[in-house]
Amino acid sequence: MKMHWVLALAAGSLVTIASAAPADSKQATLERMPPQLETQFALSAAPPKVRSEASVYLLDPAKGYYLSQQGTNGVTCIVQRTDWEMPEYHDDVYWPVCYDALGTKTYLKTIMDAAAMRAQGMSSAALSTEIARRFREKTYAIPDRAGIAYMVGPVMRAVGPPDMKVHTMAMPHLMFYAPFVTNEDIGAAPDFNDPSTLIYPFMDKHTQGGAEHGYIIQPLGQTETAKILGDEQQLVKDLCAYRDFLCLEHSQH
Repeated sequence: MKMHWVLALAAGSLVTIASAAPADSKQATLERMPPQLETQFALSAAPPKVRSEASVYLLDPAKGYYLSQQGTNGVTCIVQRTDWEMPEYHDDVYWPVCYDALGTKTYLKTIMDAAAMRAQGMSSAALSTEIARRFREKTYAIPDRAGIAYMVGPVMRAVGPPDMKVHTMAMPHLMFYAPFVTNEDIGAAPDFNDPSTLIYPFMDKHTQGGAEHGYIIQPLGQTETAKILGDEQQLVKDLCAYRDFLCLEHSQH
């Protein structure tokens, strides 16, 4: 059973969210997605003209990610299934992201490592501790210049506003690498209880990566989001048919 509700981040931005009960961590065993669907889902995170030359990694839950499609433009696309900052594992986290060449060499490694360590049987608590240690000891490199991660797909299921719990949402956005940058630095004052504050750039950072793992988030506007949802209608339907918690319920705002 799922409940549906809608959050408009602001007058110029559309976010459709379907809320479902969180997964039971005791049963949070990842299942392999059909390769074609996972590939399409991963590539949906990138702008259309970027996709044909992007690399794609697919998840083998028993081992971790493996290269499925070798690209030529430096962009790497993946569907993240393990959020190392959550206190318990979920089997219903699905968010596609495409990193540019810089992000592929830096931030992407945490996603790859988290999947491998989970596959090896590491507990969620131990995984979180290990990721934090690797950031603290500089095992993970951070971007030394500007870069971008694309998340412009029509569907994602991840922790999100307003309650920072797992939701299914249409929230196309861009993430610009910004290690050590704060909201104060860019004059942003995001408030997840006030959607109007989220249409402009604001900072997001992973707690385990701290200030080193920071992004400037820029949600796309209502017009752009509506076009993405229209262009990706078949993928939205296929994802909904695959798992009901990936279904979106579209409404007007």
